[in-house]
Amino acid sequence: MWRRTTMWTKERWDTVRAGTRRDAGMNTAEYAMGTIAACAFAAVLYKVVTSDAVSAGLQSVIGKALDAPF
Repeated sequence: MWRRTTMWTKERWDTVRAGTRRDAGMNTAEYAMGTIAACAFAAVLYKVVTSDAVSAGLQSVIGKALDAPF
């Protein structure tokens, strides 16, 4: 009885491990979605950083840090 249970468990774990090895990386569609998401995030971040309010705030912080007016 114990031997059968041990063999079933080993076979089950071998199946689970084989399944995880089969899908080791991203496929082309996942790379495409990741690239699109990264580009969208970069575009939003660029718009925020180049806005007037953020630009003025950054200039103020840098001006105070350097103690030189811009």
